[in-house]
Amino acid sequence: MDRVYTASVSQSQGREGWSVIFRHPVRADRATGRPGLRVRRGLGTKDRAEAELLVGEMNEILQDPSLWVASARPSAAYRFHQRVVEIFYHDLAPEALDSFAIRDSIIPLPPPETDYRRVLLVGTTGSGKTTIARQLIGTDPRSERFPSTSTGKTTVADMELILNDGRYRAVVTFIPRDQVRDYVEESMSAAALAAYRGESDAEVSRRMLSHVSQRFRLSYILGSGPIAVDEDELDYSDEQESDLTSDESTIDLSSTNELLSTALTRLRGIATVQGKHLWAELGAGAGDERVIEEIFEENLDHLLHEDDEFQSLADDLMDEIERRFDLLTVGELQKTKQGWPRLWSWETDDREPFLRAVTRFSSNHAQYFGTLLSPLVSGIRASGPFKPSWSETQPQLVLLDGEGLGHTPDSSASIPTALSRRFDNVDVVLLVDNAAQPMQAAPVQLMCSLASSGKTAKLITCFTHMDVVQGDNLPTFQLKKQHVLASAENVLTAVGEQLGRFAERALRQSLQRGCFFVGGIDEKLDRSKGGLRRTIDQFLSLLTAIEAAREVPEFVGSFPVFDRVNLVLAVQNAAEKFQEDWLLKLGYRTKPGSSKEHWTRVKALSRRLAEGWADEYDTLRPVADLFRNLQGDIYVFIQNPVQWDGPEPDDDEKQQVFDRFAQAISSRALELATRRLRGEHVGQWQEAYNRRGTGSTFQRAAIIKDDIYERAAPVPDVAPSPDRNQFLHEVISLVDEAAREVDVKLR
Repeated sequence: MDRVYTASVSQSQGREGWSVIFRHPVRADRATGRPGLRVRRGLGTKDRAEAELLVGEMNEILQDPSLWVASARPSAAYRFHQRVVEIFYHDLAPEALDSFAIRDSIIPLPPPETDYRRVLLVGTTGSGKTTIARQLIGTDPRSERFPSTSTGKTTVADMELILNDGRYRAVVTFIPRDQVRDYVEESMSAAALAAYRGESDAEVSRRMLSHVSQRFRLSYILGSGPIAVDEDELDYSDEQESDLTSDESTIDLSSTNELLSTALTRLRGIATVQGKHLWAELGAGAGDERVIEEIFEENLDHLLHEDDEFQSLADDLMDEIERRFDLLTVGELQKTKQGWPRLWSWETDDREPFLRAVTRFSSNHAQYFGTLLSPLVSGIRASGPFKPSWSETQPQLVLLDGEGLGHTPDSSASIPTALSRRFDNVDVVLLVDNAAQPMQAAPVQLMCSLASSGKTAKLITCFTHMDVVQGDNLPTFQLKKQHVLASAENVLTAVGEQLGRFAERALRQSLQRGCFFVGGIDEKLDRSKGGLRRTIDQFLSLLTAIEAAREVPEFVGSFPVFDRVNLVLAVQNAAEKFQEDWLLKLGYRTKPGSSKEHWTRVKALSRRLAEGWADEYDTLRPVADLFRNLQGDIYVFIQNPVQWDGPEPDDDEKQQVFDRFAQAISSRALELATRRLRGEHVGQWQEAYNRRGTGSTFQRAAIIKDDIYERAAPVPDVAPSPDRNQFLHEVISLVDEAAREVDVKLR
């Protein structure tokens, strides 16, 4: 018998407005993968009678299957209230959200043909890239403290800063509601598991208030709750945060703390009921204990998402999150038709309130936990008459900052595709690295990515923390520089072994052309102090290097000729490395130093690709991995032409030709990797994510391995197959197209 769907009216505690709750007959439920997604949306009315009329209209739609398709929306719009139609048809035909385009519609970036230089700041978490951004826009590190910094992961949204004349202007875009809810439910699930295992209230609270990826911290929005925290564990900065409460509304956290306190009790109750029932079903003690534990965890997660009390608690937390937008008393807040914030914008001539308002969207200061909106932000763009305090002139800059690369011991880690795509649209990639621990895995991989894509001409390196580089053998600044550069030299030798001598050569030239050393940048720079005077001079030289970044060398008159056979070998090698890496991650092979990824991470990855939110989860980046391997092995191929059409050029001229060819290939290779692993396999990613029940962890891994990776990036072999042939032909075709663009010959 077909399931009957019914809507009901509800009202959250402490809220005047009424909402509708129903199971959607078409949209898939996150827990089961089957139609029946639980939907709860505000009706935009405080009148119960009006709310019940709207719910009655929703029930009419739910009883008529002919209205359950996106094409029926115009017909429904004639019959039913606009709010009811918006709620039911929301995401029935999902639309891609382009946050960058939204920000650009409010504050456009200066066009590339102007004198402005676009500078992309990249570096590991805590390297100081956001502190450099502060220095370049001239915000006071004590009284203004914008953008926010800390030793941990602070910047998780895109930050775009435009130094120009005129008024102070800002636009902020937000993560969609469904993604926020997903973060909340994932955190709740982790907390419930901890509760079932008998962890302390403090530990359960920590898991609920801080997502495991550290990209979403509920504590910033709702506060740390009523659970006592050891004062010694709090990391209060000695910097004074700009006052967010002046001229702004405040919020009473007592009701929030009560909600968080009851949330712990509710989660313990839900986990106990569902956990005991599930453990009895699985037959604890039978079979491999580790396998049983993994099966238990995933099935518990599934049961939690199906539990009405669990969903009710998530509703309450989402309501409390939405209350934080009431704190915005200046600027304009635009919402989607579903009532979720889409963007906030404001402009003013007054610097102090401007920075105070924008800081609410970027701060991580513990003093304001419970009032911050930073975890909900996808991007911030701010423009105004910013100027370095140590410069007499205002540089024409667009500074692009984002999430740090992360600290990883794995030198094979891939650069996020979102970052790779930005390389084409900037004039300078400013690599910020910590001189106290220089050239760890992440910055090295960034350098490799730039080299293999032919973009080393855009690379400028800035080493920070020179003031803490100390040693009995380093009495002078010059010796400290040599010490740091020696680390880079060792790394570049290894890069040459991996990507060829022209990659190493290009990176060495970039260090000679643009490498700067600064210290003490977390304070206001003063020429009267020796060390800081040196840092000011380094910053001024950095600005000069940025200004010269667009200089293009003259075209070389000779053309290389390549053999396609060598290209086939490069593609084969790239596919083999991609497959080998993921067989280890999915648990199909073992290798010393490598371990199988936890099922929750693989599931989270499949969720993001299934929903179209992203092509990665944390360090799991299949699209970036395939792109990195293709790009690297093809760059090795590029450095070895079989002959030259015309006089053989010198190494400088060869470098120019190879880089032009690599640049032409790079964007095409990224598009191919994205299409083959993401665009053409959405159905398989959905199938992988929707696997539930006993054995689903292994079934999900099998779908990813066999139905996605083996088809998207098969290893070319002597035994032909449609998938292998198509993949190989597509790669050869993109290289052919790039070759024609730059007058290179393949035979």
